[in-house]
Amino acid sequence: METMYYIGLDVHKRTISYCVKDGRGAIHAEGTIPATRLDLDRWMKTLPQPWTAAMEATVFTGWIYDHLQPHAAALKVAHPLMLRAIAAAKKKNDRIDANKICDCLRCDFLPECYMASTAIRERRRTLRYRNLLVRQMVQMKNKIGMLLMEAGVSYNKQKLHKAGYFRELLATNPDINEGLGSLLRVCRETVVRLQRTESALVRSLERKRRKEETRKEARWHPNSRARPPRSGDCD
Repeated sequence: METMYYIGLDVHKRTISYCVKDGRGAIHAEGTIPATRLDLDRWMKTLPQPWTAAMEATVFTGWIYDHLQPHAAALKVAHPLMLRAIAAAKKKNDRIDANKICDCLRCDFLPECYMASTAIRERRRTLRYRNLLVRQMVQMKNKIGMLLMEAGVSYNKQKLHKAGYFRELLATNPDINEGLGSLLRVCRETVVRLQRTESALVRSLERKRRKEETRKEARWHPNSRARPPRSGDCD
């Protein structure tokens, strides 16, 4: 029977601290490597086989998880809050953290959390960016209204963000001076750019969805154009 080796990883932006132990808890290796794909490849060549690893869920965990997963017998991600409750200690540094994560994995005490697939994480990243664009767009639209109210300019709230009404308002309202008009134009141009970027992201997501559906249908029956059955179809 092969001996399984357990690895605890303490992940940071620029470095990764590691601790390698066998099933009895004996340390085989520990140290720190730069957080790059090339250094991870070099490090993996030195590891005893087979090995399983665990790391805490952080903003840097995703790409490291994807890079290590094909080479590991198993790879787990720990819930950060629950892990701190289990492995709390007065003395704390990267080496100690990697050692404790390794022990939690080896003793089956690791509070594992769900790790979404690469495709789902990429889609979530795109949707988070779209959410940022929408928030900024709303902020700029509110700013346009605030600038007009500060100057005592009357306007139609329902039509304010329509291009034709906005141009007419700037051209015909005598209460909008040159300085205010330039600020309003900058805000409007920002809103338009954000709208175009957000629309491009939505179209990109829609294209990816259609491609995925096409691939699924092709896998279902490569030589037929008939769609696979869906939930709710009658027999």
